[in-house]
Amino acid sequence: MTAETGRWIRNFVAGQFVEPDENRSFDKTDPATGRVFARVHEADRELVDRAVNAARRALHDGWATTPVRERAALLRRAADRIEERFEEFVAAEVADTGKPVTQARELDVARALTNFRTFADVVAAAGQESFLTDLANGRQALNYAVRKPLGVVAVVVPWNLPLLLLTWKVAPALACGNALVVKPSEETPATATLLAEVLAEAGLPAGVYNVVHGFGGDSAGEYVTSHPGIDGVTFTGSSATGSHVMKTVAPRVRPVSFELGGKNAAVVFDDVDLDEALTGLTRSVFTNTGQVCLCTERVYVQRSVFADIAEGLAERARRLRLGDPLDERTTTGPLISPAHRNKVLSYFDLAEQAGAKVLTGGGVPQLGPGLAGGSWIEPTLWTGLTNADRPVREEIFGPVAALIPFDTEAEAIALANDTEYGLAASVWTNDLRRGHRVAQSMNVGMAWVNTWFLRDLRSPFGGVGLSGIGREGGESSLHFYTEPTNVCVQL
Repeated sequence: MTAETGRWIRNFVAGQFVEPDENRSFDKTDPATGRVFARVHEADRELVDRAVNAARRALHDGWATTPVRERAALLRRAADRIEERFEEFVAAEVADTGKPVTQARELDVARALTNFRTFADVVAAAGQESFLTDLANGRQALNYAVRKPLGVVAVVVPWNLPLLLLTWKVAPALACGNALVVKPSEETPATATLLAEVLAEAGLPAGVYNVVHGFGGDSAGEYVTSHPGIDGVTFTGSSATGSHVMKTVAPRVRPVSFELGGKNAAVVFDDVDLDEALTGLTRSVFTNTGQVCLCTERVYVQRSVFADIAEGLAERARRLRLGDPLDERTTTGPLISPAHRNKVLSYFDLAEQAGAKVLTGGGVPQLGPGLAGGSWIEPTLWTGLTNADRPVREEIFGPVAALIPFDTEAEAIALANDTEYGLAASVWTNDLRRGHRVAQSMNVGMAWVNTWFLRDLRSPFGGVGLSGIGREGGESSLHFYTEPTNVCVQL
């Protein structure tokens, strides 16, 4: 137990919080200050096995056959309970991530509510496929699909938007009648644990939602994804980790849904509304300190407005306010950890070696004494790089972007698609036909025109290439979290 707080973040299995083991635990630090504020109980293989078995029992005890209307009602009750405990979730999210309290309120926790309510509506309104087939003998056959829960699903979520991405997966999985074993990031364990309380309060049967804490290899992450009792894995995180998880589940041929890394492009044409584009780019480059899989790290600008965009975006970056996450005026928080800051700083060195010009940022800010131990970094913009340079090719996952000029539409499309990733892109133009044309030419799962991160949760979400496999959102989520059985009846 830490002498500083005496607070434990515990595992949740079979409807109960597990008594922690001091010998198998780790510190949780505040990224903004570097101070330890809790101790996390790391699940061992035996505890993960208990969680998987508890989930299997819950399915067999009736959760899998609970009527859809009851599951939808439970999701709505869970959303109501999150709303009642809204500020508790905000506090937990800020402590775990160091992000500004305004973002935690307006994005992370607000989306958690929306996720539960949206999928309650989606599952309640979902239909099923049916076909009436004419046969040669004058008779007919009726084919209809019965969708059943996938089973016990491993839900592995990252540290950047922990509650948002957790509920994005948990809500549809529960709506479809699955039982879950959740492995949150070791960096952000609090809100997954708090959600266990809320779901129990909403009436979710014991064993349907389980939380096991720990790391990846030779820890809870590996134990969960390699467990023979897991029927499917949904994972959001890095491409490298996704590849490892894929190898882990391959021998058992389990379905996977992967939303992985991104090296997202924005394409800015010279007919654009400059102020609108700069406002959008500021969001897409710097939101959550650049720690969003959808963030823009490559900005291609038509040459005639390149200087205006570069100067304007640098000026807006300099206006960002780094500081106490609980200060309502703070716009930008720290990176998640010292290790991640070191990674981002290594790309600062690579950019310098490649001859980049730093428009703004490029180092570590000097903040007040209370924040000196945090993982802070300056919002940074570069010019002078090309698609051949590593800072333009590799995902950095920080508040950084390279600005690169282009001359023609065809050149812009070629530059934007010159990547192994394919998650998202944004196109900025006042030409309606060009907006449609270029957005459809992007080799990505999602392309925005004159906006960014605008989501309808019924639409498919996911990427191609190193950015992932499969889609979630709306009916796409229902299809992943269920398995169909076709029934054919000769009439």
